[in-house]
Amino acid sequence: MVKWMAALACVGFMNLAMAETAPDELVKKTAEDVLSVVKQDKDIKAGNQSKIFALAEEKILPNFNFDRVSRLVLGKAWTKATPEQKSAFQDEFRSLLLRTYATALSKYSNQTIEYKPFRAQPGETDVKVKTQILQPGGQPVAVDYSLEKGSDSWKVYDITIEGVSLVTNYRGQFSNEIRQNGLDGLIQKLAAKNQESTK
Repeated sequence: MVKWMAALACVGFMNLAMAETAPDELVKKTAEDVLSVVKQDKDIKAGNQSKIFALAEEKILPNFNFDRVSRLVLGKAWTKATPEQKSAFQDEFRSLLLRTYATALSKYSNQTIEYKPFRAQPGETDVKVKTQILQPGGQPVAVDYSLEKGSDSWKVYDITIEGVSLVTNYRGQFSNEIRQNGLDGLIQKLAAKNQESTK
């Protein structure tokens, strides 16, 4: 439940391409745009996997800073990795996130997003946008988006759900695997999971 709820939170990151627009306004507008597609597309509501994956691929993943996310989740292993290992890891990690977000979209059921007042100092390039996901018959889920401003756009590098950072969560999982089987072992495990999901 937490994983897909976290992934649902990510649907707000569609087309974060206007650096001049405030991050909170971008999150609000784009979240509403994506959820509107999910609500109206009969194929997506019926569980059409190809359309769900296409939506996640087109609207969500391009707006993540994968270099920073990869560095954060791998920690010291990133600095020791070869260029080939870094590339292979990012490919498999991207596929893992794509599967997670696609699953979230397929399970959408009338959740809504409440946006908290946005506070940031002028000129800040690293900010948090705070929201809550409201579920019919359930408790609100607090969601904080961490974004940074690059040369031409804002991009997300972490999402915190009820105080739990996704980056920290993945880092814990991945570090255990790396200790046991090395970075190549982690990459192979991710690849196997991604391959299994396509069957």
